[in-house]
Amino acid sequence: MLNQRVSRKPAESLENLASVQRVERLQLALEGAHEAAFDWMLADDRIAWDGAQDPLTLHHDPARLTVGAVFRAWMTEAGRAKLRDIVEQRSEKDVEFSFEFEAASALGSEWLEMRGLRVAAANGGAERLVGLVRIASERVRDAQRLHYLATRDELTGHLNRTSLRTELSGAIEAAHADNQSCAFLVAAIDRLATINEAYGFGAADEVIVAVGERLAAALRGSDIIGRTAGNKFGVIVGNCSEREIALVAERLRSVVRNEVISTRGGTVSATISVGAVCLPASASSSQEAMLRAEEALDHARVKGPDWFALYSKSPQRETARLRLMAVADEVVAALHDKRLVFAYQPIVSAKSRAPAHHECLLRMVRSDGNVLSAGHFIPAAEQLGLIRLVDRYALELTVEKLHAHPEVSLSVNVSGTTASDPSWLQSFVNYVRTHRAVAKRMMVELTETAALNDFEESARFISSLRELGCRVAIDDFGAGYTSFRNLKMLRVDMVKIDGTYIRGLSGSPDNQVFVRTLVDLAKNFNLETVAEWVGSDEDAHLLEKFGVDYFQGFHVGEPQLEPEWMTG
Repeated sequence: MLNQRVSRKPAESLENLASVQRVERLQLALEGAHEAAFDWMLADDRIAWDGAQDPLTLHHDPARLTVGAVFRAWMTEAGRAKLRDIVEQRSEKDVEFSFEFEAASALGSEWLEMRGLRVAAANGGAERLVGLVRIASERVRDAQRLHYLATRDELTGHLNRTSLRTELSGAIEAAHADNQSCAFLVAAIDRLATINEAYGFGAADEVIVAVGERLAAALRGSDIIGRTAGNKFGVIVGNCSEREIALVAERLRSVVRNEVISTRGGTVSATISVGAVCLPASASSSQEAMLRAEEALDHARVKGPDWFALYSKSPQRETARLRLMAVADEVVAALHDKRLVFAYQPIVSAKSRAPAHHECLLRMVRSDGNVLSAGHFIPAAEQLGLIRLVDRYALELTVEKLHAHPEVSLSVNVSGTTASDPSWLQSFVNYVRTHRAVAKRMMVELTETAALNDFEESARFISSLRELGCRVAIDDFGAGYTSFRNLKMLRVDMVKIDGTYIRGLSGSPDNQVFVRTLVDLAKNFNLETVAEWVGSDEDAHLLEKFGVDYFQGFHVGEPQLEPEWMTG
């Protein structure tokens, strides 16, 4: 009888049961996703809510959110404007929408995401809005932080070089349009390496932050500051005549020199040197302005610390600038035509004199077939912001050669300018990750000063490379102010002793003491050593006696465009 009663149950009852179950599943799904569903009838401005209550509880009186006017009042004006655009558009079709808005909460402001369907009325207006609301604060703030990191210098919080250059372009255009003058100044902290050496690791960072704060405090609200390099800040001053630039520079110099800076190592007396350019009279583009401000800074520093110089045109500098621009154009053309190639210089074992790996040294093959060494074009690429493209090209070419020649190990250089760009370093790591099969045969070389320019960023970069199997070397070691304690914290594998201490070593007792000390310290930290610029048997014999692991230099192997392992 029971079976008969069930079999005769009306079909609509089964459908009702299925409908209830669907509603329950939807309700559970919404609660699990912490999303509130809404049905907003625009004619009577009433909102029906269902699902999770999480977004609604941010309002001080959630029960009142059934009234559209209350919901709109909860939004900031920017959110209300987005909502008006959706409601007031004319369309006979239903239209999907999605936007984020900021709303007040008991804990401050929160971000919500509203997405759904604008249901069209017969006249093309909006009849109702149906969709979902969820809390999006974490995602929005993550996006804001990523944008912040992409535009800001991580150490100081000021604009980074790229963002400052964008602002500078706008300032020059505005000065042109308003027939006014503005200025761009570069302030460099004097003797920063000496400060770090005297006061201990980290003191330089504390001085950089303090100087940046003082410079920013001395500017007007409309002026703009950014960090352009390790020890340099760029400042854009609007509506500033050429006569007033010197006054601005003196104010900036005085706020730095007048009070000592407290660091963990003690109090530091710091000064800055300043170079400036008047715009748009002396430069018509941001690139030109930065270059000429740097030229003025160089002139100021020749006079000593705490000096100022204003850029002025000279035939000699103009000729040098045109030559620089011509070289830069040639670099761009060479990149496009793939005329940047490697000369491979062997790094040999001190004991066997057999090549252990090869350093990839960039060369440019000119359109006439002549080959230029890196010294002829890399400085121009660095000054004009092309070095990131060159370094990326070098990385890709290194990986290509490692794939083609599985028997060799190669080292690739990262320039100092590129090493200060966190986003570029991350792209370097990502590229190596996609070619992990060759990573164990790759050595990455960073200069000593570049590694210390942003110690934390360098440490992350080196750690990521080593996790992928790469080895890391510090190039030109001894030329800067790195301590072996810093090297241990960076976890590098090798140091390459600067060639100025190696050249003519057998005839320089002072250099012998210095090199022997470096090698002994390196051994204590389990670091391999390479002596650069080895030039004679006498020098090689001494270096081997000191315990150097590898030699590099014309005496043990010249750079070759097509070494035997490539042609064999």
